[in-house]
Amino acid sequence: MDTNTSVAHALAALGHDARLAIFRLLVRAGHDGLNVGDIAQELTMPASTLAHHLKSLVDAGLVVQERMGRQIVNRVDFDVMQQTVSFLTAECCVGVKLTRDDAA
Repeated sequence: MDTNTSVAHALAALGHDARLAIFRLLVRAGHDGLNVGDIAQELTMPASTLAHHLKSLVDAGLVVQERMGRQIVNRVDFDVMQQTVSFLTAECCVGVKLTRDDAA
């Protein structure tokens, strides 16, 4: 998958208010992450809905899951997050020269 496609996939996953809330909560949790039950409780979200949204974030590469005993811990992949932000800001303020073709 090329960079444009992977960034578009990540941004699409974040383009839903529930997934954005989950992602921001996990960012605040840091490298320790949170288990599914804690996320559901914090966001007052049914487990089935949460599972659906987590799958989208995992598929986009933004969240990684690790089984620890009977729990699944969810963590932000901070490298992917940083790559996404860097992609968006890489050419900030470098200027753009537009060319116009006469439509005559």
